[in-house]
Amino acid sequence: MAKLPAPPDPEELRWIGADLRALPAGTLLFRIYFRHGDHPGGWDEFRRFGPLATARFDHHPEPPQTHGVRGILYAAPLIKTCVAEVFQTGRAVDPGRREPWLAGFALAGEIRLLNLRGDWPTRAGGSMKINSGPRPIARRWSRAIHEAYPVVAGLLYASSMHANEEVVALYERASQAIPARPQVHVPLSHPGLYRELDRICGELGYALLP
Repeated sequence: MAKLPAPPDPEELRWIGADLRALPAGTLLFRIYFRHGDHPGGWDEFRRFGPLATARFDHHPEPPQTHGVRGILYAAPLIKTCVAEVFQTGRAVDPGRREPWLAGFALAGEIRLLNLRGDWPTRAGGSMKINSGPRPIARRWSRAIHEAYPVVAGLLYASSMHANEEVVALYERASQAIPARPQVHVPLSHPGLYRELDRICGELGYALLP
C-alpha cells in the first residue's frame, strides 16, 4: 500500500517543477465558515491562526499561533463537498452550533494552483495519500510547496470525503482574486437551505440536526 513520506526539501521540489492548474476569473467557489466558536472568521477571511490539527494543508509553521503573513482559505466548487469536508468529524450538520454560514463567490482574477490530483505527487516522491493520508505529513508538504513555488497561490486536491471531488486550499497569495462581495451568503440555519441540506446529508449519510 502506498504511503506518504516526508516531502523533499524545497530546492529539490523546485528542480522537479510544478504541475500548475489555472482557475480563471469567474470560477465559482463555495465555502462554509463559522462566525463563532474557535477561530471565527468572515466569508473572505484567510485564517491566520495555524496550523490546526484538523486541517490538511495549513502551511503555517509550527507551533500553532497567529501569523501576520501566512493565511489559508479552504473552498470547493460544490456545496456538497463543503458539507462533507467541514462536518466530517461528527458526520452531523448542526446549523446552530458556532453559527455556520455558506458563502459562494466568483474569483475576481485568475489563480494558479499546484495540482495534487494528477501525477505530480508521485513524481515529487510522494503518493496520492497526500489527499487522504496523515494530515501532519500533508501539512509538511504544503509548507515545502509554499516555499518552493512562489507562483503557486494554493493547492487543488481531491476530497477524501466526497468522491474525490475538487477542493482548493488557497494561500494568502490568492487574496487579490477574492471579490469584494459574495454571490451567495446565508446562514446554514436559513429556512431556504433546509431542503438542500437535507438532501445532501441524506446522500452523505450525515445527520441534519434541528
